[in-house]
Amino acid sequence: MTDIPSSARLYFRPTGFVDAPFDLDGQVLRLAGGMLWFSAFDVIVVDGGQRLAPRLVTVAALDNFLEALSDDQAEDARRSIERVTASREPLQLGERILRMDEPRIAGILNVTPDSFSDGGKHSEDPQAAADAGFAMSAQGAAMIDVGGESTRPGAADVWEGDELERVLPVVERLAASGVALSIDTRKASVMEAALAAGAAIVNDVSALRFDDRALGVVADAGCPVIIMHHAGKGHELHADPNYRDPLIEVYDWFEDRISDLEDAGIGRDRIVVDPGIGFGKALQHNLALINGLSLFHALGCAIMLGASRKRLIGALSNEAPVEQRLGGSVALTVLGANQGVQLLRVHDVPESLQALHIWRGMRDAALMPIS
Repeated sequence: MTDIPSSARLYFRPTGFVDAPFDLDGQVLRLAGGMLWFSAFDVIVVDGGQRLAPRLVTVAALDNFLEALSDDQAEDARRSIERVTASREPLQLGERILRMDEPRIAGILNVTPDSFSDGGKHSEDPQAAADAGFAMSAQGAAMIDVGGESTRPGAADVWEGDELERVLPVVERLAASGVALSIDTRKASVMEAALAAGAAIVNDVSALRFDDRALGVVADAGCPVIIMHHAGKGHELHADPNYRDPLIEVYDWFEDRISDLEDAGIGRDRIVVDPGIGFGKALQHNLALINGLSLFHALGCAIMLGASRKRLIGALSNEAPVEQRLGGSVALTVLGANQGVQLLRVHDVPESLQALHIWRGMRDAALMPIS
């Protein structure tokens, strides 16, 4: 019998990654149908809101471990493990299909005067903004994420009419040329108009909680949706952080929100989760989430990491300003790929893509058996 209390909840984070699965039958599992294999689970045991002693359970010993659990714990564990290993369905983006079997780049296109990184760069010229989107697509971005409202700390809410005026001309131009687009907005009316203009996925930093109509709009459209975590209510994107265990609390929050979306008719295969790096989180919270990213595969959804040029990079590198955070952004891109993240949301497309090309080349080499 295990010494784990029957009242405890277990969380299964894949770890112990190996170069290749050859001659390791029964010892490794494939992560989310992608290019990574792992040999163990970091089993996080939580009872009464407290973590108990950590367990590192190898894949080879997994059956014996599960047999020692209570029936309910074993059932939950098998469901989590199945979701960790199940292939992620491709995202249907208009006429384009975005496969989720390797990391992809989503290029950030801000059409705002006040975004924290590149605000004002394209806000007055829709054609220049569209040209920037075309350039990122030509450089290899799988998707362009168009947003017309800054979500930086202290930013004012934008009236939906102004937001529409900013984003629609850009969405129309890009969509007409077949670029895969997401619309980064919290407002149902902007979602509706952008989807009608050719956007194919909604990216909502409020996880469809800001606007009462948003959930219905996405469900009726049948489009994929990216839901981001932040602990505050509708307007409070940067509420004061207060976490005992950020990784587990964010995971539980996603479980509840995904259940809400499923109840509204949005299938798990159309949901992408984003842990919301920098949104109402202190440095230690962000680092805990990034270090634990692979846990979120147990939700059974694709994962997006949006850490490009974020404040945590400056905090770890002598307060480097936004324009000097390229190295840190690329490092986080590779770190995300190493934990099986499917979508990397970045400002610097060619540099990030070059890093992923190197990452992919190394993976391909490792997966070629030596004869």
